[in-house]
Amino acid sequence: MPATATAPPARPHGDYPATRREEVVDRVHGVAIADPYRWLEDASKPEVQAWMKAQDAYARTRLAKLPGRDAIAARLREVYYFDAVGAPQHWKGRYFFTRKHKDKEKTVVYWKQGEAGAEKVLLDPNAWSTDGSSGLHGWSVSHDGKYVAYNVSEHNADETTLKVIEVATGKVLADTIGGTKFGQASWTPDGRGFYYSWTPPASATLAEPDRNAHTEVRYHKLGGDPARDAVVHEATGHNDWFLQGGVSRDGHWLFSVISQGSSGATSIFYKDLRRPQKEWTVLIDGVDATSYVVDWRDRFYLTTNDGAPRYRVFEVDPQRPARAAWKELVPQQDVTIDTVDVIGGHLIVNRLRDAASEMEVRALDGKLVRKIDLPPLGTATPMVGLADEDAAYFAYSSFTSPDVIFRTSIRTGKVSEWARISIPLDTAKLTTEQVRYRSKDGTEVTMFLIHRKDAVKNGSIPTLLTGYGGFQVSITPGFGPAYAVFVERGGLIAIPNLRGGGEFGEDWHRAGMMANKQNVFDDFLAAARYLVDSGWTSRDRLAIYGGSNGGLLVGAATVQAPELFKAAVCAVPLLDMVRYHKFGLGAAWMSEYGSADEPAQFKTLYAYSPYHHVRDGTSYPAFLMLSSDHDDRVDPMHARKFTAALQRANAGPGPVWLRIEQNAGHGGADVVKQQVDEWADTFAFVLAHIAS
Repeated sequence: MPATATAPPARPHGDYPATRREEVVDRVHGVAIADPYRWLEDASKPEVQAWMKAQDAYARTRLAKLPGRDAIAARLREVYYFDAVGAPQHWKGRYFFTRKHKDKEKTVVYWKQGEAGAEKVLLDPNAWSTDGSSGLHGWSVSHDGKYVAYNVSEHNADETTLKVIEVATGKVLADTIGGTKFGQASWTPDGRGFYYSWTPPASATLAEPDRNAHTEVRYHKLGGDPARDAVVHEATGHNDWFLQGGVSRDGHWLFSVISQGSSGATSIFYKDLRRPQKEWTVLIDGVDATSYVVDWRDRFYLTTNDGAPRYRVFEVDPQRPARAAWKELVPQQDVTIDTVDVIGGHLIVNRLRDAASEMEVRALDGKLVRKIDLPPLGTATPMVGLADEDAAYFAYSSFTSPDVIFRTSIRTGKVSEWARISIPLDTAKLTTEQVRYRSKDGTEVTMFLIHRKDAVKNGSIPTLLTGYGGFQVSITPGFGPAYAVFVERGGLIAIPNLRGGGEFGEDWHRAGMMANKQNVFDDFLAAARYLVDSGWTSRDRLAIYGGSNGGLLVGAATVQAPELFKAAVCAVPLLDMVRYHKFGLGAAWMSEYGSADEPAQFKTLYAYSPYHHVRDGTSYPAFLMLSSDHDDRVDPMHARKFTAALQRANAGPGPVWLRIEQNAGHGGADVVKQQVDEWADTFAFVLAHIAS
């Protein structure tokens, strides 16, 4: 139908850049659905580009003038620019590690010969581009320590190009492979080549949402032509499946792993590379469960939630892969297994108890050797180490404690501090507590509260409530300089462990996905009510924040209960749940959300789709939309369409602004300066509307 030039009704912020509406109506399963901002979906059009530029300039001009914004930015710069070293990887006498420098924008990869050797720069993305647009998205060391394969991203997008550098000389080899969006290199033991996942580029005949269906696992021999790389596992033909492959450290076993959607069934296949084997052997297939495998000395250690929502660990003889022959080593318990690896000839098991870390060392037969003593309410990262070496490293942090890296002996259990991050912030004045509250249906939900020790429950603390609730993602304690600054200034950060996450196992996840997605929003809104009813804050001093699936959470909360909070910040979100699967990587998430192509699933999606529930004349909270110009995971069309709809509809006193980060992907920018500026704008916006 023809476009209309209908002027928006008079609003408190009626000076927004002009946005036209179109009379677009779809009929989906018999339901008429208006989509007046359909034209904003195509960012390649000059009109959309001009609209984006105008909206971003409008928002940034006003954000820059918010009271206290410069002071917040100055404090954030003090705590964001710091020196830190990452846990080292050890390969044939060479050590590889990262360093964050307080005078550099991006983290640098170093190497040295032996523990006492001189540090040498290997990969410095600070020097790759003048505007910071080129970045490092992962790296993998060959087993002999001679080469490093690394992924280069432009504008911090998920799309990468894989390159190889010779460690001793610093020479970048001619081997350059595009289309490495979904995986890093898995080196063969001889260092002569690696396996990787390759995805063809979008073209006139291959649309972006369909690329995933054509992902292959390939083998690249160093010095060879990537166009001639052998395909070792063909494409699945499913755009909602992920395919990856890798080789065991001893080179005996080649694995291929198919994840049916981002939260669907996992299939694992393998081949014995020591003998000709055309067909793949099935380890697990066709089971609606999440599984992964690590190997050591011709035994597979399989972690799965098949029949055990909180996971269990099996030993599998690859010569006898039938399910009946599996030997259970670690049964399901009242905690959730997070990660399992083989280091120092032992199983290292990371677990979550009430969303905080526990770590165990077990013998290869599953018997408990020891628990590693960790402070409460914190997160330990998976150990960095090798299956045949005793020394290993892990990092620990909490909401009030920056990363500390520990070195441990798997054999003796000795743990010593190896490195510590020092930040100019008195964390001794901050504290974390964990509370429990009831959601709408009576389900008990845990929530972390981070605040100053001298905070008083007087109903007036400026509070930022944030969450995620999806894709089995576990939200655990970890130090964030931005949150610490907010708390330092007298604020409170509230982080509930919403259904849909992985903190309490697969049952918890399934209770917040597909037809149960509304439970996630109910959990979040119940958290807001708890914070007010328990005396921490008031509705006038409460703001919400979330990104990606958490952005969907914020959008849903905004349209479902706008009266509960005064401000909302929504980052790189999904908001049009009727059409999400047609854009970006959306098709891969149908196992989590469902698809509007299916009548029953459409009913669920349309019932909560935030874009479709913006109501004209409603008083909405002050709203800041954060988008990225190169987000190739969640299409920014969601942010554009929702912003346009909310600007027109809002009858409340607060503004609706769209801020677009440049040279940024789904995770934002990887330049510290831009991270500081975005958080400064975010906090200034929030505090301007809840702290007055």
